[in-house]
Amino acid sequence: MYPMRPFAIGLTAALAVAVLVPSAVISAQKEQKGKPAIDAKAREAGMKEAPAIMQASGASCTVSDARYIGEDKKAGAKYFEVACNEGMGFALVAKKDTAPQVYSCLESSQPGPDGKVGGLACILPGNANPGAGLDAYVKKGGASCEIENTRAIGTGAKNSYFEVACKGGAGYVVQTTAPMNIGGEVAVNSCLLYEEGGNVSCKLTNRQTQLQIVDTLNTAAAAAGTKCAIKDKRYVLSTKADNYFEVACDDGKGYIYQQTSATGAFNRAIPCAQAGFVGGGCTMTDAVAAQTEQAGFYSKLAGKAGFTCDVEKYGLLPTNDPKKEIVELKCKGSDVGGIAVFTATDGKVFDCLTAEMNGFRCSFTKKDTQYARLTKDLIGFNKASCQVSDARIIGSTDTEGFIEVACSDGLPGWVLGYPIGVAKPAAKEFLSCTQAKGIGGGCKLPTNKPKA
Repeated sequence: MYPMRPFAIGLTAALAVAVLVPSAVISAQKEQKGKPAIDAKAREAGMKEAPAIMQASGASCTVSDARYIGEDKKAGAKYFEVACNEGMGFALVAKKDTAPQVYSCLESSQPGPDGKVGGLACILPGNANPGAGLDAYVKKGGASCEIENTRAIGTGAKNSYFEVACKGGAGYVVQTTAPMNIGGEVAVNSCLLYEEGGNVSCKLTNRQTQLQIVDTLNTAAAAAGTKCAIKDKRYVLSTKADNYFEVACDDGKGYIYQQTSATGAFNRAIPCAQAGFVGGGCTMTDAVAAQTEQAGFYSKLAGKAGFTCDVEKYGLLPTNDPKKEIVELKCKGSDVGGIAVFTATDGKVFDCLTAEMNGFRCSFTKKDTQYARLTKDLIGFNKASCQVSDARIIGSTDTEGFIEVACSDGLPGWVLGYPIGVAKPAAKEFLSCTQAKGIGGGCKLPTNKPKA
């Protein structure tokens, strides 16, 4: 699992061109109850020219309203504002023989350092709430957010960046194509992903507020059976599907909470002893001590399942069943390893020889350490002359799995059949490679291939 990390982006100012539009080219706008009035002729001219310009820009916009702002004849530029059925409105700069420049209303209406908006600020009624135009992008990016506030961060050569603040304290950075198009790629990342003060960072919410979500997750964790009086908390990382947060508890324990990013819902609490696969694991809890304690716990569970193992090392395997824990075990001072499947009431441990035919694969235990077991199983079928030198899984049915073995003397090897779903099973079937040619393509180890 790899965290998504902040990155440097060459961003332009939010909309320097808006500030630089000469005041002389802006159509006269009368005030009506404190708001600029929109001249009917400017609207007529806008609707006549802007839709075609908008279409040529590649931005996502079916023009529902438009106004002509003005023209800079010296620069050969015309300026327009458009409102769109899709929600986000735009300011346009059109020059002959040049692709239109397109700025979202969030960019064009953003105040400059002096607190004043520039000449391309959006004033059409349809653009009264430009931040609402980001809602479709946030949803497409897979985030759950009831938007409270928005701002434009800036635009690079290919992408535009916006910040959204959500009810409840969460915040996100929304990355869109430039110009914005809902049909293009959209990425929505938690504000916690970005370092404060960077060129892409959040200002509408602070880190402390953003971490309030951990308290909500903690309540859900308690309801699921994991209780923690939080002493400290931190953001760990995000993937496309999930966010991860670490909590340290007053009783000395610690967990990493997994949150589904699309819904914001609590997924599970991962004890620090098992959380090494998440961004390097816990840093606020003594993870080594927790792992030692957990190893002893797994040793006891394995023993109850009939698999004697002083667990030296363990690793969690993914499972879609929240009531089931699948763990690879490495036993101290032994070549034997296994895959354990534990539930709240029982457990089963497959040795590494037969784990693969049951859908698992050991990574701590080398394959060649299992050859002695296979050699011993062959003796049970009166084939003591074969010292196993290689082996591979060749196929399985619902009830039986098959292992091809090669012999160190170079003579043809054999195929052994083992029952599926049984821990430490004895071989139940013995076949020659000729007999097994219909199983998974037959024997393929070099010394077992038919000679020409």
